[in-house]
Amino acid sequence: QLEYHFGAALSEGADTILVTGAVQSNFARLTVAVARAQGMHPIVQLEDRVPGKSDRYLESGNVFLSRLMGAEIMTYPEGEDEAGADAALHERADALRVEGRRPYVIHLSEGHPPLGALGYVDAAKETLDQKGDFDVFVVASGSGSTHAGLLAGLRGAGSSARVIGSCVRRSAAEQGPRVGRTVKRLAKLYPGAASVVDADIRVWDGALMPGYGQLGPPGVEAIRTMATYEGMMLDPVYSAKSFAAVLALVEIGETTRGSRVCYVHTGGLAALFAYEDVMACCS
Repeated sequence: QLEYHFGAALSEGADTILVTGAVQSNFARLTVAVARAQGMHPIVQLEDRVPGKSDRYLESGNVFLSRLMGAEIMTYPEGEDEAGADAALHERADALRVEGRRPYVIHLSEGHPPLGALGYVDAAKETLDQKGDFDVFVVASGSGSTHAGLLAGLRGAGSSARVIGSCVRRSAAEQGPRVGRTVKRLAKLYPGAASVVDADIRVWDGALMPGYGQLGPPGVEAIRTMATYEGMMLDPVYSAKSFAAVLALVEIGETTRGSRVCYVHTGGLAALFAYEDVMACCS
């Protein structure tokens, strides 16, 4: 996703990148890393989305790495106010312009061109080129950009594979329409997105509760299963909940032996270190 955001930022001559994410946001930490590699100053606004967390959660994992890379850290208390969070970034950006800086804001709220989704349009095409088609793709669905980009890329390339988005922040009733709106905005950037119909947008919220950044039994089981059978780590926020969807598809018989399933692991190893208290139950 960041390739397109930074392409736009560089084309505008930006020297500062501003982004919002949850306290343990993988995306925010990666934004910091790319900004540093491009010689830009990163400013990260961290939202307090997860209630009752420890000092370890607030200071370790992705937060520690962002600080290590020299990011400027801001905080925003209202974890569901995307427009307000964007407004706070723009206020900071305006102050930077007065200082002679050239800021670029990566927006959190809807209503902006979904540049990040184009990265997963490319990912869909690359996957089909390298591995052929699949019966089903499973991915975490949060902002909706990854889900929308993957689905649009597949349909634009002629694939009829099902795409299941595992909800990590909102219920299925809320998330499905959000993904649909993102697809419609994406069609202005990538015409292949117009091939997506409403029935293509499939979401599952069986691992969502107790809420964003919190683990219930399906997520715990997903982490344990992947670690013990594959030696691969899942993070509690995104990939644990998306792999829980893979296990659920097997359990209900929607995928069977011989089904071609592509599980999209979206990273998140660093966040595990902020969840040591929760992970104790998996040892």
